[in-house]
Amino acid sequence: MGSSEAEKPLRRIAASFEELAAVAKQQPPGAMDAAAFSHACSNVSVLFGYLGIAFKFAEMDYVAKVNDLLEASNSVSTLPSMVELDIQKDTVRTVGSHTRNLLRVKRGIDMVKVLFEKMLVTEGNSLTYAASVAYAQVFAPHHGWVIRKAVAAGMYALPSKSQLLKKLNEDEESAKAQLQNFVRSSAPVIRYVEDLFTSRNLGIDW
Repeated sequence: MGSSEAEKPLRRIAASFEELAAVAKQQPPGAMDAAAFSHACSNVSVLFGYLGIAFKFAEMDYVAKVNDLLEASNSVSTLPSMVELDIQKDTVRTVGSHTRNLLRVKRGIDMVKVLFEKMLVTEGNSLTYAASVAYAQVFAPHHGWVIRKAVAAGMYALPSKSQLLKKLNEDEESAKAQLQNFVRSSAPVIRYVEDLFTSRNLGIDW
């Protein structure tokens, strides 16, 4: 039972994003299914939990916003229609709106992508460099001094790379393939969500 796919979160994450990437890469891009997107993003939640106290804020925020999108997907079938509804109601930037939550979930996916990119090119067993770069690049510009300080302090409590891989039931070699799969498949999905915003002049830096 130890090798079952259910116990290998990295494989589940990579596979679900490969399905989304196929939609994102269509020309013109297809209308991405809101439920499929939300379920794929919910698979990523476990990673934030495994990163410990440094990313506790991200885990809580990310999980809450993914849950909102999952709930919304019961009544709104695609991501473009979700955004359009908020535009019509003039609630795009309202706290708690699905569009605002979508932007924050996209940021969480972006952070994991950068983390994996850095893990793939960093020697040694420490995650500090990879996690610090990912945080600085994606989250830090949107956080105040207090959160940035708390994250910096929490970086000392990060698991080692081998500890993280053990929690994910992967060895270095098998994990490498899954990290690469996620980096490759998440890129067009991130771009797709960003295009949803920029094509409607909503901006993505708020």
